[in-house]
Amino acid sequence: MTFAHRGGLPGVDAENPITLTVTGRVSRAVVPDLCARLERALTAPGGAAPAPGAVADCDVGGVVRPDLALVDAVARLAVVARRSGHTLRLRRVPPELRALLDLVGLADVVGLAEEPGESREPEESEEPEESEEPEESEEPAQVTAPVPGPP
Repeated sequence: MTFAHRGGLPGVDAENPITLTVTGRVSRAVVPDLCARLERALTAPGGAAPAPGAVADCDVGGVVRPDLALVDAVARLAVVARRSGHTLRLRRVPPELRALLDLVGLADVVGLAEEPGESREPEESEEPEESEEPEESEEPAQVTAPVPGPP
C-alpha cells in the first residue's frame, strides 16, 4: 500500500488559494468593497471557481485599532463565504479583535486559525495545569507565630 505525499500546508489549497488581506483602519464605508472583493475571489479567481467547501483565508494581522466596524466586516465576509458554500478563516488575529469577536459571539462562528507558537488560553471549564513549583507572589510572605499566653 502506498500513500501519496501531499505537499504544502494542511487546509491550504495550493492550486487555488483564496486569500483576502485586510490592513489599516476598517470603517463601515469599506465593508461593501471588502465583500465584493471576497465574492469575486470565491466565484472565479483566475478563471476557475474554487472547490465547494474550500476555506477562504482572511489575513487581519495588519489592521489598526480593531473595533466594531471590523467585527461587522468580519460578520459580513463570513456571510458572503457561506452563501458561496465556503467558510471564512481569520489568520493573524490581533488579541483585541479576538476579544471583540468573543464578546459579540462570533468567535465560534468564524474560524480563527491557530498560529504556530500561539498560546491558547484555557476555557473556563478546563482545569488549570498543576505546577510543581510554588507560585510566587508580589507581596512579601507573612509569617505568623503563636503568641505566648499567660502561664
